[in-house]
Amino acid sequence: MSDRRPSIADKRRSFQKLHESGCFAIPNPWDIGSACFLQSLGFKALATTSSGFAWSQGHADGGMSRDRVLAHLESPVAATDVPVNADFESGFAHDASGLAESVRLAVATGVAGLSIEDSTGDTSRPLYDLNTAVERIRAARRAIDQTGGDTMLVGRAECFLTDRPDLAETINRLKAYGSAGADCLYAPGLRTRDEIAAVVAGVAPKPVNVLIGSAHVLSMKDLEALGVRRVSVGGALARSAWSGFMRAARSIAEQGSFDEFSSAASGKELNALFRG
Repeated sequence: MSDRRPSIADKRRSFQKLHESGCFAIPNPWDIGSACFLQSLGFKALATTSSGFAWSQGHADGGMSRDRVLAHLESPVAATDVPVNADFESGFAHDASGLAESVRLAVATGVAGLSIEDSTGDTSRPLYDLNTAVERIRAARRAIDQTGGDTMLVGRAECFLTDRPDLAETINRLKAYGSAGADCLYAPGLRTRDEIAAVVAGVAPKPVNVLIGSAHVLSMKDLEALGVRRVSVGGALARSAWSGFMRAARSIAEQGSFDEFSSAASGKELNALFRG
């Protein structure tokens, strides 16, 4: 049996295969330790979370620079043997040429996939107009192709996260991003069975990523039955970790109590995990 670790090319090939059939969970770690733990549970791929990483650095989501995000991407890629998809936000540039440069730098970190949002960060104009958004996806596609073409491109329609929960517009945008070169399509904020089914049918045969960021009636089996290819959780795992930390810290500060430590993870178990 070989101890050889998979190469970047190996990871990218396996990531592409995951998108060919079935449905897989792609949970979102925010640091090396959480990435290694998720790998130990048998997940076949991981995805970064812009919010989880930003909170770990004392910033709000969207508050990290491109350089810091690129450095962060290198960490789970190097620390794990599974493909890593980058939450690459809006590509850290408004113009297509700047976006292409950002994508080339992201690909160089070794990620197996990366997502590009169509949100502008401007509350008065939260989404790029469709033509601009499509050109940005085309620019990302060209940049990936120039680096070898084996990194997957995920096109994101942010309608439901920017107070524009228009299902027809969402599907129209996703179809346009697929035609422009996105390999996988993603509309965070979908909630109902009908919304998810409509998106899956509307963009077929392109694979669809669904975000489940809170307690939900749909299970992985339900989502697979709807034709969803992959399921991510965004910052939900990071928020869950913060919840335990905040409860325990507040208990000490406000009540002088240490009772919350009764549910703390075992140091012995954590040491065993990270000793390998």
